[in-house]
Amino acid sequence: MKPPTHSDRKVVPAVMLTKKERKKLRRQNRAELLKEDQEKIRLGLIPPPEPKVKISNLMRVLGTEAVQDPTKVEEFVRNQMAKRQKLHEEHNASRKLTDAERAAKKKKKLMENTSLVVNVCVYRVKDLSDPAVKFKLEANCNQLHMTGAVLLYKNLNLVIVEGGPKQQRKFKRLMLNRIKWAETNSRIKDDEEFTREKNTCSLVWEGTVKTRSFGPMIFKMCPTITFARDFLKKLGIEHYWDKAQSDAIIQQSDF
Repeated sequence: MKPPTHSDRKVVPAVMLTKKERKKLRRQNRAELLKEDQEKIRLGLIPPPEPKVKISNLMRVLGTEAVQDPTKVEEFVRNQMAKRQKLHEEHNASRKLTDAERAAKKKKKLMENTSLVVNVCVYRVKDLSDPAVKFKLEANCNQLHMTGAVLLYKNLNLVIVEGGPKQQRKFKRLMLNRIKWAETNSRIKDDEEFTREKNTCSLVWEGTVKTRSFGPMIFKMCPTITFARDFLKKLGIEHYWDKAQSDAIIQQSDF
């Protein structure tokens, strides 16, 4: 019996070359191309390239011509330098990606194959009333092409995100390092008479499942604990809420 994440396709490991081997391979490829060009010049298929003249080597390359008319030779050299620079810039411009190609490349870099297994992370946040934080969560989730949901209930807010391992690493850095949760609560403290507890975010659970449970990131207001649990129970993942709730009770009892 095969595991559910097993694939019949053979996995061929990529060949990892060292820096020295990459330089050697590049040197060999360039030598072969140069040899081909030399053969074509020898057979008369292409004209020989002009001598690469610069201000620093014009006397050595042109010899007596540079002595006879220095002004004319200098103008010739500067025109050749400008021509080489223009050719170089045109070559770079031809290889430059368009806006659509650049966006597609970035998307391909972020997209991961989750057809066999989906990585899931569940976070518990004490206070998610700051609209700026909600925007960050939704924007980053969409930019990383992840799916998930945010359940909002008083001091127990659940953030569930689904994606690949690379996407989860980036989102985990956002949740646990980049967002300063203690500062998000201080913005609201001045406007209200009572003092709030220090805002925190913790990772409740991370693991893998076979299929996704959500679509694009949604925010769900939950008036009661039962409502939140029933919402997840319809998707067969009510244990996410149970784990977060039990961790919150344990944390409160420690204080």
